[in-house]
Amino acid sequence: MQKVIRTPISIVIPAYNEKSAVGPQVKALQEVLSTHFLQFEVLVVDDGSTDGTAEEALEAGARVLQHTENRGYGSAIKTGIAASRHETIVIIDADGTYPPDQIPVLVTKLEGADMVVGARNGKVVHIPWVRRPAKWLLGWLAQRVAGRPIVDLNSGLRAFRRTCVEQYFPILSNRFSFTTTSTLAFLADDYRVVYHTIDYYRRVGKSKITPRHFLDFMILVLRMAMLFQPLRVFLPLALSCGALGVLKVIFDIAALFPRSSMIDVSLLYQPVISTSAILLLLVGLQLLLIGMVADGILRRIAQQRGPLVPSRAVRILEPHSYSEIASQEMVLTADK
Repeated sequence: MQKVIRTPISIVIPAYNEKSAVGPQVKALQEVLSTHFLQFEVLVVDDGSTDGTAEEALEAGARVLQHTENRGYGSAIKTGIAASRHETIVIIDADGTYPPDQIPVLVTKLEGADMVVGARNGKVVHIPWVRRPAKWLLGWLAQRVAGRPIVDLNSGLRAFRRTCVEQYFPILSNRFSFTTTSTLAFLADDYRVVYHTIDYYRRVGKSKITPRHFLDFMILVLRMAMLFQPLRVFLPLALSCGALGVLKVIFDIAALFPRSSMIDVSLLYQPVISTSAILLLLVGLQLLLIGMVADGILRRIAQQRGPLVPSRAVRILEPHSYSEIASQEMVLTADK
């Protein structure tokens, strides 16, 4: 007998020209959800499709929200979250790449976390090899910004609470990088993000991601670093430039002795240190100052924006009250 989960959930499916896949995906979700959940809804956000995606989703039994024009993957997710009836949100793609039967596990794990991400490192993973180097580089850079391991940066299957993610709407991208931005935002503000291993199947239809999006992702990660942890980017760059500058100064001084027949006061006004060494030292100093100024501005802004939504990954253990202790002592006395 399947365990019934009492937490009501909203499934948000962004879709753009996914006529051939959205119907079977909605039906597969309904089959899983009706078995495990008492209350749920399936929302398909048709992001300006021209192939009848909305009609297929309606016929399959989903609630459909329709953009009159294509606004982007992230914008579709925002629309679905804003229109959802429940606090617990699960996003999943319409192309059949993610397994719907893992949603109950994600929702169960969300009880002790703020976001649960389906990590695509199971036994069946169909990620094109041409994308894997770029994916690894993007993940490495994101881990440097977040300061902790990130198993899957931009998985399209994840569960979270609406109030927690809505506070980041102004900075969450309207394009493909919505998932990347939300992961970094949660980690940067010390929310608990956990990962659950899933399979990743071959998609139905043609992918909408192009090589140009990789550059967009890189720029986005750097922008997120400026918004949350600027010193984690600028400090290593400043130290690298400074170290190279110091090494170049040492080399310039060491190379001076073979060229000079005598060492006297004239060395004080001769060009001993090269221009490249001075530039490296100045660039390192400038990068350090920029990072410190950005970090200071962010801290001042954080003081003005108010408190964040409390993390659900914090357990509160209350001690026994005085009255409870007194009543227990009275019971013990009566027993004697």
